[in-house]
Amino acid sequence: MSLSAMDLVAAAKQNITEISVEEAKQKLSDMLVLDVREPAEYTQGHIHGAINIPRGVLEFKISAHPDFQGAEDRDILVYCQSGGRSALATENLNKMGYQKAASMAGGFKAWLEHNYDVA
Repeated sequence: MSLSAMDLVAAAKQNITEISVEEAKQKLSDMLVLDVREPAEYTQGHIHGAINIPRGVLEFKISAHPDFQGAEDRDILVYCQSGGRSALATENLNKMGYQKAASMAGGFKAWLEHNYDVA
């Protein structure tokens, strides 16, 4: 039996912490913010202070990024456009030792729908 991308996302969401946009907004100043969208998406707008490491290279680049060195015990907010890539990314971050990573439900789209500030 083959799995679809949405099957993989649903399975990942069973293994991770997912927080609402409202909770993310409240905790934002205490978290590292990781945008796993592609650079072109990030350039069009992102959450203030977000660090862009695309989902496709995340596992290879996260440990080399200065903001994430020694951050295994830090709260990390992970987001993408709608919540799928961030769920997959968060699952892998947890496996890599970043146990306090949380995916933002609804992604950047939900952030915009709440009319929250963007860069």
